[in-house]
Amino acid sequence: MNMRLILLCIICFALKSCGDSSETQALGKANNSKIDPINAKRIERLNYTDYVLSAKAEEKLADWEKYQELAIQINYLKKADLTFFNGDKGPLKEFISAFKAGLPEDLKTNPILSRMAVIETTILRLNENLTLDNISNDLKLESIKEVLMSFSNLNFQVNKKIARDIYDQIKSDY
Repeated sequence: MNMRLILLCIICFALKSCGDSSETQALGKANNSKIDPINAKRIERLNYTDYVLSAKAEEKLADWEKYQELAIQINYLKKADLTFFNGDKGPLKEFISAFKAGLPEDLKTNPILSRMAVIETTILRLNENLTLDNISNDLKLESIKEVLMSFSNLNFQVNKKIARDIYDQIKSDY
């Protein structure tokens, strides 16, 4: 009887250790996504709406140095240059603080402030995802997309604010 019980346990253990092929395939896909490098072509294929500043908005933001620096870094990010976002978190936090402090007074509205908070969050999340080794490249690409979208949404809100200000200046003849 003991021999049968031991034999039954060995057979159960052998069957259990065989594993499921779907788990093996999922593990293989995860490893492949880590191997597939982040490059400019993969970033170009990200699907999001990219808003640019209007001419009036560009004039308005010409003196905001940290915005201009972030715009340059976003363009580098689109070309798969991750050095600004991949560095130490301390200088990145200092940059974000200076970025928020440099916002022109007439643009301090709730929609713009909330977009700036989203930019801060997505940049810090991208930094975390880029500096950790166990994060897949697909997740890193998703974080890059979030940063690009948040910057684009900030541009959209700035354009809306400036357009609204222009419309408010128009006086009715009635």
